[in-house]
Amino acid sequence: MVSELINANPVVYEKKERRDRGARAVLDEYAAEPIDQLEIFDHIRDIKDPEHPYSLEELKVITEDAVDVDDQRSYVRVTFTPTVEHCSMATVIGLCLRVKLMRSLPSRYKVDIRVAPGSHATEAAVNKQLNDKERVAAALENPNLVDMVDECLAPSYA
Repeated sequence: MVSELINANPVVYEKKERRDRGARAVLDEYAAEPIDQLEIFDHIRDIKDPEHPYSLEELKVITEDAVDVDDQRSYVRVTFTPTVEHCSMATVIGLCLRVKLMRSLPSRYKVDIRVAPGSHATEAAVNKQLNDKERVAAALENPNLVDMVDECLAPSYA
């Protein structure tokens, strides 16, 4: 993957225990089911970091508190924190988050992916790139980048 690691020795945290979401009563099989913060976090918590064999949750790149959901407005925002402020993989991590949510959520949702304020040297540029439809579409036309994203997402489908 990456020959020279930007953060060779990241701090690894313990994963939170998965909480049972409980059985949901199905009253109308065609009705839109509400989506909440925990559901979004469960979708993205196992995405693998592009540089390390750890999940984004284990590196605290993402946390449940960094997920905002407004189901009524069909809006999801995920704020992630790179492990170092000059992380060259920030756009790849953001792209992984976006692709995972694009594949997992109904198309009515607008997804906003952001770098946590003050956590990256080029925060504004990364945020602009991650939320520009044309740039995201162009990135997803690059087969090498798509392979990297798919490799990072593989554990999240297990």
